[in-house]
Amino acid sequence: MTDAAKPQDEPLPRAGVLTALKHRNYRLFWIGNMISLTGDWMDQVALNWLVITVTGNPVMLGLVNLGRGIPIMVFSMFGGVMADRYDRRMYLMTTQTATMLVSVLLAAVVWSGEVNIWVIAALATCRGVVVAFNLPARHTLIFELVPRADVASAVALNSVTIQMAKVMGPLVAAGLIAFFSIAACFVVNAVSFTFVLVSLLMIRIPPKPVREARREKVLTSMRQGFAYLGREPTLLLLVLVGLVPVFFCQPYLSIQAVFAKDVFDAGSTGLGILTSTAALGSLCGGLLAARLQRDARRGSIMLSFMGMFGLSLIAYAAMPSLYAALPCLFIAGAMHIAYNSTNSTILQLVVDDDYRGRVLSTLIMTRGLVSLGTAAMAGLAALIGARWAMSGMASVVVVFAVALWIFAPRLRDLKV
Repeated sequence: MTDAAKPQDEPLPRAGVLTALKHRNYRLFWIGNMISLTGDWMDQVALNWLVITVTGNPVMLGLVNLGRGIPIMVFSMFGGVMADRYDRRMYLMTTQTATMLVSVLLAAVVWSGEVNIWVIAALATCRGVVVAFNLPARHTLIFELVPRADVASAVALNSVTIQMAKVMGPLVAAGLIAFFSIAACFVVNAVSFTFVLVSLLMIRIPPKPVREARREKVLTSMRQGFAYLGREPTLLLLVLVGLVPVFFCQPYLSIQAVFAKDVFDAGSTGLGILTSTAALGSLCGGLLAARLQRDARRGSIMLSFMGMFGLSLIAYAAMPSLYAALPCLFIAGAMHIAYNSTNSTILQLVVDDDYRGRVLSTLIMTRGLVSLGTAAMAGLAALIGARWAMSGMASVVVVFAVALWIFAPRLRDLKV
Protein backbone atom coordinates (compact mmCIF):
# COMPACT_ATOMS: atom_id res chain seq x y z
CA MET A 1 0.00 0.00 0.00
CA THR A 2 1.34 3.43 -0.94
CA ASP A 3 1.85 6.13 1.64
CA ALA A 4 -1.22 7.92 0.36
CA ALA A 5 -3.36 4.85 0.87
CA LYS A 6 -2.07 3.81 4.28
CA PRO A 7 -4.47 4.10 7.20
CA GLN A 8 -3.32 6.75 9.63
CA ASP A 9 -2.05 5.67 13.06
CA GLU A 10 -3.51 8.84 14.58
CA PRO A 11 -6.99 9.78 13.34
CA LEU A 12 -7.55 13.32 12.19
CA PRO A 13 -8.92 15.59 14.89
CA ARG A 14 -12.68 15.54 15.31
CA ALA A 15 -14.40 18.49 13.67
CA GLY A 16 -17.95 19.74 14.01
CA VAL A 17 -20.73 18.48 11.77
CA LEU A 18 -20.97 21.82 9.93
CA THR A 19 -17.25 22.65 9.97
CA ALA A 20 -16.87 22.56 6.18
CA LEU A 21 -19.41 25.38 5.81
CA LYS A 22 -16.99 27.88 7.40
CA HIS A 23 -15.03 27.79 4.12
CA ARG A 24 -16.45 30.27 1.60
CA ASN A 25 -15.75 28.14 -1.47
CA TYR A 26 -17.43 25.07 -0.06
CA ARG A 27 -20.35 27.16 1.20
CA LEU A 28 -21.00 28.51 -2.30
CA PHE A 29 -20.70 25.02 -3.78
CA TRP A 30 -23.08 23.63 -1.15
CA ILE A 31 -25.80 26.22 -1.79
CA GLY A 32 -25.70 25.84 -5.57
CA ASN A 33 -25.60 22.08 -5.28
CA MET A 34 -28.59 22.05 -2.94
CA ILE A 35 -30.78 23.90 -5.42
CA SER A 36 -29.60 21.95 -8.44
CA LEU A 37 -29.96 18.55 -6.77
CA THR A 38 -33.49 19.38 -5.63
CA GLY A 39 -34.32 20.01 -9.28
CA ASP A 40 -32.67 16.72 -10.23
CA TRP A 41 -34.89 14.78 -7.82
CA MET A 42 -37.97 16.55 -9.09
CA ASP A 43 -36.91 15.44 -12.57
CA GLN A 44 -36.33 11.83 -11.51
CA VAL A 45 -39.62 11.43 -9.66
CA ALA A 46 -41.56 13.10 -12.48
CA LEU A 47 -39.86 10.95 -15.11
CA ASN A 48 -40.58 7.70 -13.28
CA TRP A 49 -44.20 8.74 -12.72
CA LEU A 50 -44.54 9.79 -16.38
CA VAL A 51 -43.30 6.40 -17.58
CA ILE A 52 -45.43 4.32 -15.23
CA THR A 53 -48.63 6.33 -15.96
CA VAL A 54 -48.13 6.42 -19.75
CA THR A 55 -47.18 2.75 -20.12
CA GLY A 56 -48.47 1.11 -16.93
CA ASN A 57 -45.57 -1.31 -17.34
CA PRO A 58 -42.83 -1.75 -14.70
CA VAL A 59 -40.60 -3.34 -17.35
CA MET A 60 -40.68 -0.10 -19.36
CA LEU A 61 -39.79 1.80 -16.18
CA GLY A 62 -36.78 -0.47 -15.87
CA LEU A 63 -35.81 0.04 -19.53
CA VAL A 64 -35.90 3.85 -19.27
CA ASN A 65 -33.74 3.74 -16.14
CA LEU A 66 -31.45 1.30 -17.91
CA GLY A 67 -31.07 3.77 -20.77
CA ARG A 68 -30.11 6.45 -18.26
CA GLY A 69 -27.73 4.17 -16.40
CA ILE A 70 -25.71 2.31 -19.04
CA PRO A 71 -23.94 5.47 -20.33
CA ILE A 72 -22.85 6.25 -16.78
CA MET A 73 -21.27 2.83 -16.47
CA VAL A 74 -19.59 3.11 -19.88
CA PHE A 75 -18.36 6.71 -19.74
CA SER A 76 -17.78 7.49 -16.05
CA MET A 77 -14.15 6.35 -16.17
CA PHE A 78 -13.59 8.70 -19.13
CA GLY A 79 -15.13 11.42 -16.97
CA GLY A 80 -12.70 10.52 -14.19
CA VAL A 81 -9.75 10.82 -16.57
CA MET A 82 -10.93 14.29 -17.62
CA ALA A 83 -11.37 15.34 -13.98
CA ASP A 84 -7.75 14.32 -13.29
CA ARG A 85 -6.46 16.27 -16.31
CA TYR A 86 -8.29 19.60 -16.28
CA ASP A 87 -9.31 22.36 -13.91
CA ARG A 88 -12.25 20.73 -12.14
CA ARG A 89 -14.24 23.90 -11.54
CA MET A 90 -14.26 24.97 -15.22
CA TYR A 91 -14.83 21.41 -16.35
CA LEU A 92 -17.80 21.12 -13.98
CA MET A 93 -19.31 24.34 -15.35
CA THR A 94 -19.16 22.86 -18.87
CA THR A 95 -20.86 19.61 -17.89
CA GLN A 96 -23.52 21.40 -15.82
CA THR A 97 -24.38 23.57 -18.83
CA ALA A 98 -24.74 20.48 -21.02
CA THR A 99 -27.01 18.84 -18.41
CA MET A 100 -29.19 21.96 -18.34
CA LEU A 101 -29.60 21.84 -22.13
CA VAL A 102 -30.76 18.21 -21.99
CA SER A 103 -33.27 19.16 -19.28
CA VAL A 104 -34.62 21.96 -21.48
CA LEU A 105 -35.16 19.50 -24.33
CA LEU A 106 -36.96 17.07 -22.02
CA ALA A 107 -39.22 19.85 -20.74
CA ALA A 108 -40.04 20.93 -24.31
CA VAL A 109 -40.96 17.40 -25.42
CA VAL A 110 -43.24 16.77 -22.45
CA TRP A 111 -44.79 20.24 -22.62
CA SER A 112 -45.71 19.65 -26.28
CA GLY A 113 -48.16 16.94 -25.18
CA GLU A 114 -46.82 14.45 -27.72
CA VAL A 115 -45.17 12.06 -25.29
CA ASN A 116 -43.35 9.31 -27.16
CA ILE A 117 -41.84 6.91 -24.67
CA TRP A 118 -38.89 6.16 -26.95
CA VAL A 119 -38.05 9.87 -27.30
CA ILE A 120 -38.15 10.13 -23.50
CA ALA A 121 -35.88 7.09 -23.24
CA ALA A 122 -33.45 8.66 -25.75
CA LEU A 123 -33.29 11.91 -23.79
CA ALA A 124 -32.78 9.96 -20.56
CA THR A 125 -29.85 8.22 -22.26
CA CYS A 126 -28.36 11.56 -23.32
CA ARG A 127 -28.71 12.74 -19.74
CA GLY A 128 -26.82 9.66 -18.60
CA VAL A 129 -23.91 10.42 -20.95
CA VAL A 130 -23.56 13.98 -19.63
CA VAL A 131 -23.88 12.86 -16.00
CA ALA A 132 -21.06 10.36 -16.54
CA PHE A 133 -18.70 13.26 -17.23
CA ASN A 134 -20.25 15.60 -14.65
CA LEU A 135 -20.20 13.51 -11.46
CA PRO A 136 -16.44 12.73 -11.23
CA ALA A 137 -15.67 16.46 -11.34
CA ARG A 138 -18.40 17.26 -8.81
CA HIS A 139 -17.12 14.73 -6.27
CA THR A 140 -13.40 15.38 -6.71
CA LEU A 141 -13.81 19.17 -6.52
CA ILE A 142 -14.79 18.85 -2.84
CA PHE A 143 -11.21 17.98 -1.88
CA GLU A 144 -10.03 21.31 -3.37
CA LEU A 145 -12.57 23.39 -1.43
CA VAL A 146 -11.65 22.38 2.15
CA PRO A 147 -8.47 21.37 4.03
CA ARG A 148 -7.86 17.68 4.70
CA ALA A 149 -9.04 17.93 8.31
CA ASP A 150 -12.50 18.99 7.11
CA VAL A 151 -12.89 16.45 4.29
CA ALA A 152 -15.07 14.15 6.40
CA SER A 153 -17.39 17.05 7.22
CA ALA A 154 -17.52 18.12 3.57
CA VAL A 155 -18.27 14.61 2.27
CA ALA A 156 -20.92 14.03 4.92
CA LEU A 157 -22.52 17.42 4.27
CA ASN A 158 -22.51 16.67 0.55
CA SER A 159 -24.40 13.47 1.34
CA VAL A 160 -26.79 15.43 3.56
CA THR A 161 -27.34 17.85 0.68
CA ILE A 162 -28.35 14.98 -1.59
CA GLN A 163 -30.75 13.65 1.04
CA MET A 164 -32.29 17.07 1.70
CA ALA A 165 -32.86 17.32 -2.04
CA LYS A 166 -34.48 13.88 -1.97
CA VAL A 167 -36.91 15.14 0.66
CA MET A 168 -37.77 18.44 -0.99
CA GLY A 169 -37.60 17.36 -4.63
CA PRO A 170 -40.33 14.66 -4.48
CA LEU A 171 -42.59 16.87 -2.36
CA VAL A 172 -42.26 19.77 -4.80
CA ALA A 173 -42.71 17.36 -7.73
CA ALA A 174 -45.91 15.95 -6.21
CA GLY A 175 -47.25 19.48 -5.74
CA LEU A 176 -46.37 20.58 -9.26
CA ILE A 177 -47.90 17.43 -10.76
CA ALA A 178 -51.09 17.85 -8.73
CA PHE A 179 -51.61 21.57 -9.39
CA PHE A 180 -49.92 22.05 -12.78
CA SER A 181 -48.46 19.19 -14.82
CA ILE A 182 -45.56 16.79 -15.08
CA ALA A 183 -43.95 19.16 -17.60
CA ALA A 184 -43.71 21.86 -14.90
CA CYS A 185 -41.27 19.66 -12.97
CA PHE A 186 -38.91 19.49 -15.93
CA VAL A 187 -39.09 23.26 -16.51
CA VAL A 188 -38.26 24.05 -12.88
CA ASN A 189 -35.38 21.57 -12.99
CA ALA A 190 -33.90 23.27 -16.06
CA VAL A 191 -34.04 26.65 -14.30
CA SER A 192 -32.35 25.24 -11.17
CA PHE A 193 -29.08 24.67 -13.04
CA THR A 194 -28.49 28.41 -13.26
CA PHE A 195 -27.91 28.56 -9.51
CA VAL A 196 -25.10 26.03 -9.48
CA LEU A 197 -23.46 27.78 -12.46
CA VAL A 198 -23.52 31.10 -10.61
CA SER A 199 -22.09 29.51 -7.46
CA LEU A 200 -19.26 27.93 -9.47
CA LEU A 201 -18.45 31.30 -11.05
CA MET A 202 -18.11 32.83 -7.57
CA ILE A 203 -15.74 30.15 -6.24
CA ARG A 204 -12.12 31.32 -6.02
CA ILE A 205 -9.46 28.61 -6.10
CA PRO A 206 -6.03 28.57 -7.78
CA PRO A 207 -6.12 27.01 -11.25
CA LYS A 208 -4.82 23.48 -11.36
CA PRO A 209 -1.33 23.08 -12.79
CA VAL A 210 -1.08 21.30 -16.11
CA ARG A 211 -0.54 17.63 -15.33
CA GLU A 212 1.73 15.31 -17.26
CA ALA A 213 -1.33 13.08 -17.61
CA ARG A 214 -2.76 15.51 -20.18
CA ARG A 215 -0.05 14.37 -22.59
CA GLU A 216 -1.06 10.75 -22.21
CA LYS A 217 -3.69 8.95 -24.23
CA VAL A 218 -7.03 8.59 -22.47
CA LEU A 219 -6.92 4.79 -22.55
CA THR A 220 -3.42 4.87 -21.05
CA SER A 221 -4.68 7.02 -18.18
CA MET A 222 -7.57 4.63 -17.65
CA ARG A 223 -5.25 1.63 -17.55
CA GLN A 224 -3.06 3.41 -15.01
CA GLY A 225 -6.11 4.03 -12.85
CA PHE A 226 -7.10 0.36 -12.89
CA ALA A 227 -3.48 -0.65 -12.25
CA TYR A 228 -3.40 1.66 -9.22
CA LEU A 229 -6.52 -0.05 -7.84
CA GLY A 230 -4.95 -3.43 -8.49
CA ARG A 231 -1.92 -2.45 -6.39
CA GLU A 232 -4.12 -1.32 -3.50
CA PRO A 233 -6.29 -4.24 -2.26
CA THR A 234 -7.89 -2.12 0.47
CA LEU A 235 -8.97 0.48 -2.07
CA LEU A 236 -10.33 -2.27 -4.29
CA LEU A 237 -12.42 -3.64 -1.41
CA LEU A 238 -13.72 -0.14 -0.66
CA VAL A 239 -14.77 0.23 -4.29
CA LEU A 240 -16.60 -3.11 -4.15
CA VAL A 241 -18.38 -1.99 -0.99
CA GLY A 242 -19.46 1.08 -2.93
CA LEU A 243 -20.68 -0.92 -5.94
CA VAL A 244 -22.32 -4.17 -4.85
CA PRO A 245 -25.09 -2.79 -2.56
CA VAL A 246 -25.93 -0.18 -5.16
CA PHE A 247 -26.96 -2.84 -7.69
CA PHE A 248 -28.90 -5.00 -5.25
CA CYS A 249 -30.40 -2.46 -2.83
CA GLN A 250 -30.37 1.12 -4.11
CA PRO A 251 -32.99 0.43 -6.84
CA TYR A 252 -35.50 0.52 -3.97
CA LEU A 253 -35.75 4.27 -4.69
CA SER A 254 -36.70 3.92 -8.36
CA ILE A 255 -39.02 0.97 -7.73
CA GLN A 256 -41.13 3.01 -5.30
CA ALA A 257 -43.40 3.94 -8.23
CA VAL A 258 -44.37 0.24 -8.48
CA PHE A 259 -44.90 -0.05 -4.70
CA ALA A 260 -47.02 3.13 -4.66
CA LYS A 261 -49.19 2.07 -7.59
CA ASP A 262 -49.49 -1.71 -7.34
CA VAL A 263 -48.50 -2.80 -3.81
CA PHE A 264 -49.93 -0.06 -1.58
CA ASP A 265 -52.43 1.45 -4.08
CA ALA A 266 -51.43 4.95 -2.94
CA GLY A 267 -51.10 6.87 -6.22
CA SER A 268 -48.79 9.81 -6.88
CA THR A 269 -49.33 11.16 -3.35
CA GLY A 270 -48.17 7.84 -1.92
CA LEU A 271 -45.12 7.94 -4.19
CA GLY A 272 -44.21 11.36 -2.80
CA ILE A 273 -44.66 10.11 0.79
CA LEU A 274 -42.55 6.99 0.18
CA THR A 275 -39.74 8.81 -1.60
CA SER A 276 -39.65 11.63 0.95
CA THR A 277 -39.68 9.18 3.88
CA ALA A 278 -36.66 7.37 2.47
CA ALA A 279 -34.96 10.70 1.85
CA LEU A 280 -35.73 11.96 5.36
CA GLY A 281 -34.14 8.81 6.74
CA SER A 282 -31.17 9.41 4.44
CA LEU A 283 -30.87 12.94 5.78
CA CYS A 284 -30.66 11.58 9.32
CA GLY A 285 -28.15 8.96 8.16
CA GLY A 286 -25.98 11.69 6.64
CA LEU A 287 -26.09 13.68 9.87
CA LEU A 288 -25.20 10.52 11.80
CA ALA A 289 -22.18 9.92 9.55
CA ALA A 290 -21.11 13.56 9.97
CA ARG A 291 -21.50 13.33 13.75
CA LEU A 292 -19.40 10.16 13.89
CA GLN A 293 -16.66 11.61 11.71
CA ARG A 294 -13.83 9.90 13.55
CA ASP A 295 -15.56 6.60 14.34
CA ALA A 296 -17.25 6.44 10.92
CA ARG A 297 -13.83 6.19 9.30
CA ARG A 298 -13.67 2.61 10.53
CA GLY A 299 -14.41 -0.33 8.27
CA SER A 300 -16.44 -2.13 10.92
CA ILE A 301 -18.89 0.79 11.19
CA MET A 302 -19.23 0.91 7.42
CA LEU A 303 -19.95 -2.83 7.14
CA SER A 304 -22.51 -2.64 9.96
CA PHE A 305 -24.37 0.18 8.21
CA MET A 306 -24.37 -1.79 4.95
CA GLY A 307 -25.79 -4.96 6.53
CA MET A 308 -28.52 -2.97 8.28
CA PHE A 309 -29.41 -1.34 4.96
CA GLY A 310 -30.22 -4.74 3.47
CA LEU A 311 -32.10 -5.97 6.55
CA SER A 312 -34.34 -2.88 6.70
CA LEU A 313 -35.35 -3.33 3.04
CA ILE A 314 -36.28 -6.95 3.69
CA ALA A 315 -38.51 -5.76 6.53
CA TYR A 316 -40.00 -3.00 4.34
CA ALA A 317 -40.95 -5.45 1.61
CA ALA A 318 -42.82 -7.60 4.16
CA MET A 319 -44.99 -4.80 5.56
CA PRO A 320 -48.75 -5.11 4.82
CA SER A 321 -49.58 -1.42 4.34
CA LEU A 322 -48.09 1.94 3.39
CA TYR A 323 -47.95 3.40 6.89
CA ALA A 324 -46.62 0.19 8.45
CA ALA A 325 -43.83 0.23 5.86
CA LEU A 326 -42.74 3.83 6.47
CA PRO A 327 -40.56 3.20 9.58
CA CYS A 328 -38.65 0.44 7.77
CA LEU A 329 -38.18 2.70 4.76
CA PHE A 330 -36.92 5.49 7.02
CA ILE A 331 -34.30 3.15 8.52
CA ALA A 332 -33.33 1.91 5.05
CA GLY A 333 -32.74 5.48 3.92
CA ALA A 334 -30.66 6.24 7.00
CA MET A 335 -28.47 3.13 6.67
CA HIS A 336 -28.09 3.64 2.93
CA ILE A 337 -26.56 7.08 3.23
CA ALA A 338 -24.62 6.27 6.42
CA TYR A 339 -22.74 3.40 4.75
CA ASN A 340 -22.32 5.34 1.50
CA SER A 341 -21.04 8.50 3.21
CA THR A 342 -18.63 6.48 5.33
CA ASN A 343 -17.32 4.66 2.28
CA SER A 344 -16.85 7.94 0.35
CA THR A 345 -15.05 9.61 3.26
CA ILE A 346 -12.58 6.74 3.68
CA LEU A 347 -11.87 6.70 -0.06
CA GLN A 348 -11.31 10.46 -0.21
CA LEU A 349 -8.82 10.23 2.64
CA VAL A 350 -6.74 7.31 1.38
CA VAL A 351 -6.57 7.82 -2.39
CA ASP A 352 -3.68 9.65 -4.08
CA ASP A 353 -4.84 12.97 -5.59
CA ASP A 354 -3.31 12.13 -8.98
CA TYR A 355 -5.75 9.19 -9.21
CA ARG A 356 -8.68 10.75 -7.34
CA GLY A 357 -10.91 11.31 -10.36
CA ARG A 358 -10.32 7.86 -11.81
CA VAL A 359 -10.84 6.01 -8.53
CA LEU A 360 -13.96 7.97 -7.59
CA SER A 361 -15.31 7.52 -11.11
CA THR A 362 -15.54 3.80 -10.38
CA LEU A 363 -18.05 4.77 -7.68
CA ILE A 364 -19.82 7.06 -10.15
CA MET A 365 -20.54 3.85 -12.04
CA THR A 366 -22.98 3.18 -9.21
CA ARG A 367 -25.43 5.48 -10.97
CA GLY A 368 -25.33 3.05 -13.87
CA LEU A 369 -25.56 0.08 -11.54
CA VAL A 370 -28.67 1.61 -9.97
CA SER A 371 -30.31 1.61 -13.38
CA LEU A 372 -29.18 -1.94 -14.10
CA GLY A 373 -30.41 -2.98 -10.68
CA THR A 374 -33.70 -1.18 -11.27
CA ALA A 375 -34.14 -3.07 -14.53
CA ALA A 376 -33.36 -6.34 -12.74
CA MET A 377 -35.68 -5.58 -9.82
CA ALA A 378 -38.46 -4.39 -12.15
CA GLY A 379 -38.13 -7.56 -14.21
CA LEU A 380 -38.27 -9.72 -11.09
CA ALA A 381 -41.25 -7.69 -9.86
CA ALA A 382 -43.11 -8.50 -13.08
CA LEU A 383 -42.32 -12.21 -12.60
CA ILE A 384 -42.63 -12.83 -8.87
CA GLY A 385 -44.01 -9.58 -7.42
CA ALA A 386 -42.38 -6.41 -6.10
CA ARG A 387 -42.19 -7.64 -2.49
CA TRP A 388 -40.26 -10.82 -3.30
CA ALA A 389 -38.04 -9.00 -5.81
CA MET A 390 -36.91 -6.41 -3.28
CA SER A 391 -36.42 -8.81 -0.38
CA GLY A 392 -34.49 -11.27 -2.54
CA MET A 393 -32.04 -8.69 -3.85
CA ALA A 394 -31.60 -7.08 -0.42
CA SER A 395 -30.71 -10.49 1.02
CA VAL A 396 -27.65 -10.58 -1.24
CA VAL A 397 -26.29 -7.42 0.43
CA VAL A 398 -26.79 -8.86 3.93
CA VAL A 399 -24.82 -11.97 2.94
CA PHE A 400 -22.15 -9.79 1.31
CA ALA A 401 -21.71 -7.69 4.48
CA VAL A 402 -21.42 -10.79 6.67
CA ALA A 403 -18.90 -12.37 4.27
CA LEU A 404 -16.69 -9.27 4.29
CA TRP A 405 -16.86 -9.08 8.08
CA ILE A 406 -15.66 -12.68 8.38
CA PHE A 407 -13.24 -13.01 5.47
CA ALA A 408 -11.86 -9.46 5.03
CA PRO A 409 -10.43 -8.46 8.44
CA ARG A 410 -8.19 -5.92 6.69
CA LEU A 411 -11.28 -3.99 5.66
CA ARG A 412 -13.22 -4.63 8.90
CA ASP A 413 -10.37 -3.27 11.05
CA LEU A 414 -9.50 -0.35 8.74
CA LYS A 415 -8.98 3.02 10.47
CA VAL A 416 -7.99 6.27 8.77
